[in-house]
Amino acid sequence: MARFLLRRFLLMIPTLWLITIVSFVIIMLPPGDYLTSYVANLTSQGDLVNLEQVEALRVRYGLGDPGYMQYLKWMRGVLSGDLGRSLQWGREAGALIRERLPWSFTIAFGSFVFVWLVGLPIGVYSATHKYSIGDYFFTFIGFIGLAIPNFLFALVALWLYYSATGKAIVGLFSAQFLGAPFSFAKFIDLLKHLWIPAIIVGTAGTAGLIRTMRANLLDELEKPYVMVARAKGLTERRLLYKYPFRIAINPAISTIGWMLPRLVSGELLVSIVLGLPTLAPIFVEALLNQDMFLAGSIVLILSTLTVIGTLISDVLLAWVDPRIRAMM
Repeated sequence: MARFLLRRFLLMIPTLWLITIVSFVIIMLPPGDYLTSYVANLTSQGDLVNLEQVEALRVRYGLGDPGYMQYLKWMRGVLSGDLGRSLQWGREAGALIRERLPWSFTIAFGSFVFVWLVGLPIGVYSATHKYSIGDYFFTFIGFIGLAIPNFLFALVALWLYYSATGKAIVGLFSAQFLGAPFSFAKFIDLLKHLWIPAIIVGTAGTAGLIRTMRANLLDELEKPYVMVARAKGLTERRLLYKYPFRIAINPAISTIGWMLPRLVSGELLVSIVLGLPTLAPIFVEALLNQDMFLAGSIVLILSTLTVIGTLISDVLLAWVDPRIRAMM
């Protein structure tokens, strides 16, 4: 296991490096740069543009350098802990990310817990009660969850909550706790606001996990070893969780690798609709304004989440399935 983990850690380094190259190239593909977008916005609003000041900013931030030089400067800073400067916000990209990343992680973690606490038992129930009323109901709910986008759920939740309480569910804290230091009362207020975006962001993942678990478990329950176990007198509950469940859960565990970044990216429109202080809104603005250092840093974080999630998936698969441990 130790050798396997070391090998995976060593593979993570070139993988992340290649991802940073591809991401930076994609961000740089649109014509122009941040200052081009900045000048265009000022011109569209009828404001005067000081071309000398724009050129001075271009020289200061190295926007006139070739793309590979800009990438090398950014990567040199990343390796030293400096993610560069956000041109749009006029602040260090690392500082902006540190302010918003905890809230993105909080919502993503809440959604992750919701997905597994709800999706896994429902998937098992649907498989063990095939073609029952409950199975048809949860299958229908699963298709609804996959078909309806998260931002539409957010809009419906806003309307329902406002109709019931006369209050808007925007942000993660009530007005009296916005500038207050963190305390137990502020934590309780966070929990009161957190469950709505966590459920909305986790809806699609829950529906997908239900479908995956149901299909895999149905396949396992029809295999000969299950009939042999029944013939030996094992109870249905013990038979289910000792053999088929452990095999059927493998594909679900393998999806953790892409579930972590998907939950963060799934906040995109939900965060905008609900006014959440996450990475998603500033990521959209950074892409629209070609704020390359901020956008590249956020892409790097999402890529790191993907790689770490894949590593976690591999470790969990080895822990659940002895056949995988034997191949390490």
